[in-house]
Amino acid sequence: METETATETDTAPRPQVSITYCTGCNWLLRAGWMAQELLSTFGEELGGVTLVPGYGGVYEIRVDGDLLWERKRDGGFPEPKVIKQRLRDAIAPGRDLGHVDR
Repeated sequence: METETATETDTAPRPQVSITYCTGCNWLLRAGWMAQELLSTFGEELGGVTLVPGYGGVYEIRVDGDLLWERKRDGGFPEPKVIKQRLRDAIAPGRDLGHVDR
């Protein structure tokens, strides 16, 4: 008979972030850099960050399917500070981001 540890049964699924980037525009490095920024800040709180190739000038950042940033809608590329604040507001509203919030 197998036994499960408390950490396996008591933990809720962690949020998943996806970054969709335009391959034709060569935005992979930008998307990878943003993924690194988010994992550096929220590494213990996220289930993962997925890079999704796209086309047509797309650059979108989503958490669990909800749109945090869209290049065309929001006017360009986000600063890491802005995305970190939006992600924090979505997954851990009470969390202090230190110097990012100042």
